[in-house]
Amino acid sequence: MKAALIVLTISGITFSAVSACSSNAANNRGKNKKQDTTINKTVPDEVTTAVLNSPHTRAQQQELANFYQTQLLRGGFNGSIIVAKKGVVIFEQYHGLENYRTKSLITDSSSFQMASVSKTFTGMGIMWLAEKQKLSLDDNILKYIPGFPYKGITLRMLLSHRSGLPNYLYFCDSIWPDKDKFLTNEDVIALMEKHKPPVQHQPNTHFQYCNTNFMLLGTVIEKVSGQKYGTFMQQTFFEPLGMNNTFVYDPSTAARPHQTVSHKYNGQAEPDTYFDGVIGDKGIYSTAQDMLKWDQAMYSDKIFSPETIKAAYTPYSHEKAGVRNYGLGWRLMVYPDSTEIVYHNGWWHGNNTVFYRIIKDTTTIIILGNKYNRNIYHAVKPISAIMGHGNGDEEGEE
Repeated sequence: MKAALIVLTISGITFSAVSACSSNAANNRGKNKKQDTTINKTVPDEVTTAVLNSPHTRAQQQELANFYQTQLLRGGFNGSIIVAKKGVVIFEQYHGLENYRTKSLITDSSSFQMASVSKTFTGMGIMWLAEKQKLSLDDNILKYIPGFPYKGITLRMLLSHRSGLPNYLYFCDSIWPDKDKFLTNEDVIALMEKHKPPVQHQPNTHFQYCNTNFMLLGTVIEKVSGQKYGTFMQQTFFEPLGMNNTFVYDPSTAARPHQTVSHKYNGQAEPDTYFDGVIGDKGIYSTAQDMLKWDQAMYSDKIFSPETIKAAYTPYSHEKAGVRNYGLGWRLMVYPDSTEIVYHNGWWHGNNTVFYRIIKDTTTIIILGNKYNRNIYHAVKPISAIMGHGNGDEEGEE
């Protein structure tokens, strides 16, 4: 592929570099109109000005541009990246193809499969319903799924991955009869009721990450709200926050405009499997810009009360010492110096996602890819260091 000179414009600062295949989205914003560096319009103008005019920020932008060119791109990156401070974008770039077959370029409108980052929406959906007193986090799952064969499990245990339930991604392989038919949440629950696959451990004894937990929470959202999961998310979060390119995937419908295709590391398309009909644990598509809106919603009282946010960010598993923990739908790293990192990563098919939030100074790192690449996770630590946080550390794919 022929190399081309690209001009990267970030907040008025221009860097030139050579890339083999780069989207023109960032270039066009710099040439044709002033870049919208504030995704969330509630960020005060004086904050935006202070961030962008800071010599420290300009130095960080230079370092980020260098890391992007010398590490991410050379490592095969195909996707979107935004780094923001206090809700203000200081670095944003799009590279590669939405679809290797059609050669459509990734732009700021490209929606990526968020994989397990979808759990942040499911978790906060349950928290929103609890705040509205539509349910209690200490409700037993049997209240919503009466025939469920596992006892003593509350919504809080599901949210914090302390249920001990088996992972449906493993047990369904041997008992789902029609691999050409998409599973639904109802199908998974029916299989659990019929076959009763053994638990991994007793409820609330320790943390064990499990997709079944959030599949069940997706079902609870539907039962309590009286809406389909996708409709609830659209009306409760996506529309109010202006997340116009975010949606819940339905594999039985046609692809939406700028919905990226999942690819293997070699560029070969990664097809859906029968698991893609299950919602709650994965299945939300979004853009880097929309995810920054989701990030910023956690800092305001537009959607959630401070008490709800505090509960979501509270560590719930203390069996092992260390900074790593899990809240209610969020991975956590809590350090002795009070630095708190609230984040989630994701992997599904060829999609890799990072949603990394340093709460102390409202730094946000969003990296979305649709061509399998573990370098996306490894980028967190050096980017975090550039942003002045030596505690940055990549986490596994989930």
